[in-house]
Amino acid sequence: MASLRFQQFLLVLLASFLLLSCTVKADNDEEENLFKSINSYRASLNLTAFTENDNAECLADKIADQFKKQPCTNTTGSYTVPGTESQFSKYPQFLEKCHLNINDTKNGVIMPVCVPKLDPALVLTNFTQTQYSAYVNDTKFTGAGVGSEDDWIVMVLTTSTPGGAFSPAGSAASVSDMGFTFLLISSFLGFFLAL
Repeated sequence: MASLRFQQFLLVLLASFLLLSCTVKADNDEEENLFKSINSYRASLNLTAFTENDNAECLADKIADQFKKQPCTNTTGSYTVPGTESQFSKYPQFLEKCHLNINDTKNGVIMPVCVPKLDPALVLTNFTQTQYSAYVNDTKFTGAGVGSEDDWIVMVLTTSTPGGAFSPAGSAASVSDMGFTFLLISSFLGFFLAL
C-alpha cells in the first residue's frame, strides 16, 4: 500500500516537473526566436552573428519586467521619438542585481519593443524596420541579451570594448583586492617564518 502511494507521489511529482519545465520553456521561446531571427537577418546582410551575453540578458529581463504593466501605444517601444523615452528610474538597481558596472554598459544600447502577444513577425519587424535597425545593422555591436515580459520584449546590444562589454562588476581583480591578497599572503609567510 505504501509502495502504491509512493509511486503515485512520484508520478505527480514528475508531472509537476514536466509542466513547470514546459512553462519556463514557453517564456523563453520569444526571446530565443528573436535572437535567432536577428542573427539570420544579420547573416543576410553579411554581418557577423551576435553572441549571447548573459549579463545583457539579465538587464533586458529587468527592464522588460519594469515595462510589463505599461500598455502598448504609439509612443512606446520602437515608435518612441528619440530623446523622449522614459528614463529607467531603477537602472542603478538593475545594474546592481545583474552585477554590472555602469562603466561597462555606457556603449551598449537598450531597445524595448511592445507587441501584443509578442507576434514573432511583428517583433522582428520592430527591430529591423524601425529606428532600431541602425543599431542592429551596426558592426560595432557584437553581442546581445533578450528579455521579455507580457507584451514587452527588450534587446540589449553589447560591444567588445570595455565600455560596452557588460562585464560583471569586479570580474577583474581590482588593485585593492590584489593588495589585500598580497597582505594576506605576506602575513601567512611572515607567521611561518617567525616560527
